[in-house]
Amino acid sequence: MTSLWTPTTLGKLNLPHRLALAPMTRSRAGADGVPQDIVATHYAQRASLGLLITEGVFPSADGQGYMNTPGIHTQPQIDAWRKVATAVHAEGGHIFMQLMHAGRMAHPENTPHHRQPVAPSAIAAGQEMFTPLGPQQTPTPRALSTEEVRQTVDDFRKAARNAIDAGMDGVEIH
Repeated sequence: MTSLWTPTTLGKLNLPHRLALAPMTRSRAGADGVPQDIVATHYAQRASLGLLITEGVFPSADGQGYMNTPGIHTQPQIDAWRKVATAVHAEGGHIFMQLMHAGRMAHPENTPHHRQPVAPSAIAAGQEMFTPLGPQQTPTPRALSTEEVRQTVDDFRKAARNAIDAGMDGVEIH
């Protein structure tokens, strides 16, 4: 049996072992989805682990749902993630970005555009979530049209390209 501590290769990456930092929401972005400087510090401090997987990063404005989570669809977001990737690489680590659309687990108060959340169907999550106004019930999302589903797929494609352009070593789709 192979040990967790056995070095391994993932694509072009040579990793010191088979462990990775799992994605976990940290809520350290501005309301516009731009990761704050502390994000680069956070991931750089953990770079010795070898492979880091970021928290869920929204691929488009409609993919944002949770308060203060990061995106990867605007130039300021891409630039901030470039600082993160650079900091991790400077410490000898590798970093993948997890791309995540919040879907029905969203609230308009957590987004700059304040639009109704979107999802494959108009079924409410029936959950409370934190917002700048305090805990709020998630609203019923608007069902995406077939064309909007295609657009969302394209948003993920563009987000993956943006992540690589920002210096990420790979992407993971949530």
